[in-house]
Amino acid sequence: MGGYRLAVVGATGLVGQEFIKVLEQRNFPIKSIRLLASNRSAGKKLFISHREIEVEETVPESFQDIDIALFSAGTDISRYFSPIAARSGAVVVDNSSAFRMAPHVPLVVPEINPEDIRQHKGIIANPNCSSIQMVVALYPLHKVNPIKRIIVTSFQAVSGTGSAAVEELTTQSKQLLDGQDVAPHVYPHQIAFNVLPEIDVFLDNDYNKEEWKMVEETRKIMHAKDISISATCVRVPVFIGHSESINIEFSQPMSPDEARRILTQAPGVKLLDDPAISLYPQPWSAAGTDEVFVGRIRRDTSHPNGLVIWVVADNLRKGAALNTVQIAEEMIKRGWLHPGG
Repeated sequence: MGGYRLAVVGATGLVGQEFIKVLEQRNFPIKSIRLLASNRSAGKKLFISHREIEVEETVPESFQDIDIALFSAGTDISRYFSPIAARSGAVVVDNSSAFRMAPHVPLVVPEINPEDIRQHKGIIANPNCSSIQMVVALYPLHKVNPIKRIIVTSFQAVSGTGSAAVEELTTQSKQLLDGQDVAPHVYPHQIAFNVLPEIDVFLDNDYNKEEWKMVEETRKIMHAKDISISATCVRVPVFIGHSESINIEFSQPMSPDEARRILTQAPGVKLLDDPAISLYPQPWSAAGTDEVFVGRIRRDTSHPNGLVIWVVADNLRKGAALNTVQIAEEMIKRGWLHPGG
């Protein structure tokens, strides 16, 4: 059987399971696949391509005879095992934040900076979910009319935190509807029927880490170190699908119609923009899809060179698993990765 020898690290997590779905749906050329996780998950069995495969514990020897290793098992696991996998001959595509801002590691969204892949030294970083959907929507506009400033507020689903957060939202919603008290465990406060302007830890500048990721990653992906960016990231009681309200200041004025024309032709973007019939992106309809949806395009009345847009995407797919697989596909398509074995 032709194809590539894959390893999926964090195979039993939400993103790991999405990796498996995306690989199947896109008919990724797989010769063999090794499903890896912690020792707690070792022995579980998962189905891929109608075959039952046992999950193994991730150990240094796991990456022998692997061409591509897709990681989504957390920062500490990535920091330890990614260099081991790369030394073993695998190309690592890592979904954690461990290497995103490392100067020698490409941070890639294939619709924007695929050429950066060639600079890898064994590890390629997948950006943060909220950064990915924003740059997919903004970069086509930036190429036509350079962006000077971005102000973004994100409304992020609980699946971005993991399966325990999904379970907590479900449990709390039931408890509150039954008139019971709730005790938060995953988040510092209840998430059901609430919003929390706190994602990850707060930094010395009073931004939280998620907000700062959006600032730094956007500049790196778009090769635009001079763009001014301010972000506010909010956790909302939604299961899947991140939403973003984005104010954009361009170098020159851009009309909403011009933005619509550009985005209609942009790779990975789907325009849903007709307020007269209440047509605009929503997380419930974005869940399970691959596109970045854009709508509510309008002039920013506070600035002559400004537009405001609303952007929604499935954070587990384009925000994580899909983008990771697309990076691997791009390497294969361009002849930058050859199967071994």
